[in-house]
Amino acid sequence: MSAILQQYFYTVKPGDTGLIAYVSSINDTYDIWVYNPRNGVQVRLTEGLADYFSVPYWSPDSSYIAFVGKDRIVYVLHLPSGEIAQIDQLIEGEIHTLDWSPDSQSLVYTKLNQMILYNVVSHRAQRIIEPGATDVQWFPNGTEFLYQAPDANGISQLFRIRVDGTGKQQVTNNQQGRLNYVRLTPNGRFALYTTPGVSISIIHTVDLTTGEVFVVRGGPEAKNYFPTWSPDSSKIAYSATAFSERGYFSLVRTTGNRGENDRTWNISDCFATPVSWSPDSRKIVYLSGCHGQAFASEMWYFNLNHPVPIQLVRRGMITSVSWSPTSKNSLPRRTYENPLYRVRFQYPMNWTEVSPERYEGVDGFFQISALSAGPNIRQVCLDEAFHPLMPYGTQPRLFHTNIQNQEACFIFPSFDQPPEMRGQAALIVRYPKPIQIDDETYNYFILWASNQYIYSLASTLMLLACYE
Repeated sequence: MSAILQQYFYTVKPGDTGLIAYVSSINDTYDIWVYNPRNGVQVRLTEGLADYFSVPYWSPDSSYIAFVGKDRIVYVLHLPSGEIAQIDQLIEGEIHTLDWSPDSQSLVYTKLNQMILYNVVSHRAQRIIEPGATDVQWFPNGTEFLYQAPDANGISQLFRIRVDGTGKQQVTNNQQGRLNYVRLTPNGRFALYTTPGVSISIIHTVDLTTGEVFVVRGGPEAKNYFPTWSPDSSKIAYSATAFSERGYFSLVRTTGNRGENDRTWNISDCFATPVSWSPDSRKIVYLSGCHGQAFASEMWYFNLNHPVPIQLVRRGMITSVSWSPTSKNSLPRRTYENPLYRVRFQYPMNWTEVSPERYEGVDGFFQISALSAGPNIRQVCLDEAFHPLMPYGTQPRLFHTNIQNQEACFIFPSFDQPPEMRGQAALIVRYPKPIQIDDETYNYFILWASNQYIYSLASTLMLLACYE
């Protein structure tokens, strides 16, 4: 992770759950970013690894993001650790889609007339020969795939097959054009596709239990793009291109899984916009701010129950967006270890070093030190909380606890804390045995941090002195 450059910003905070991954470019360098709707913080996760065509693919447990990046290399980013692995290089001119297994351990994709299964834990690959296969996706049972491929007459169809390559079945009886942009519902009941091409793109859905096909009415120009299933499998969000005297723009629309209740919710000034659903299937994020250019520069959001659009991000170029499938809000973390103070803990990866003992970000900070004080930790905590300079305000709150079986206390600020303290709280922990720094002996560790982060930092704290 040390090679990854992090940048961060504060923006509008809709207070929602999950994380929103997107691809953005600054100075022609594309990267994967993550936006946290809970606090508005954005973090860059890669350094020049993505490209304009990159799309973030979340694992079902929201622990990984896979994407096809620069030079069409397949990358897998592990969010808890920030580690990035290269697993393959795809072929220029082929269709590049990735899909995660239900257990979040394997990817499936197509390359050179093969479906490739790659386990990100064991690093083993399995191949199924299937000429012309694209858009391969896992059924939720974890034992079958859905994919597009030509039938014996060369006509594009949907098929399903077991993950061991047996039991191939044709799902559709298509007699028209190619089936593009195939997507399977999270519950495995329906699939969608667009046809016949790019200039004319009509969304169809198919009930996989009956084979019945439904047509989505779509927008006025028959240019319907980026259809995406809601996590509850009941609706599709998509972009429908429209035209006026001012030029092309796109309608952000939704429809039911049989094409019913097709309606427009909001408008983007882009020719077409990617769309993505929140984990609870109630909100949609989309791109806008093209201003006559090819790519967007803004990310917007709205709630189906209150469809007033809210701008989340405005920056450079944004080419794709994907909301995580779970409500996890924790951004990637890095490990801080200080042998001198005998501590280790995890902190938000968007915080940067100010000094060996202090790290800061726009959303918070931490600083560490050690105390030499008497044996009564309650008195030590009172002395810190009610320091003559009142760094925690006039009525700080104390909470006594244990950290790694050692006596500890939290100090939380009161409403009248001086604003220059930036919401500082504190944690004091008794060392299992005193430590020596230079010529001084210390029997307490103290962590100062932003009030909203003190608990999460403390939850990962390890006193290395306990293991000596």
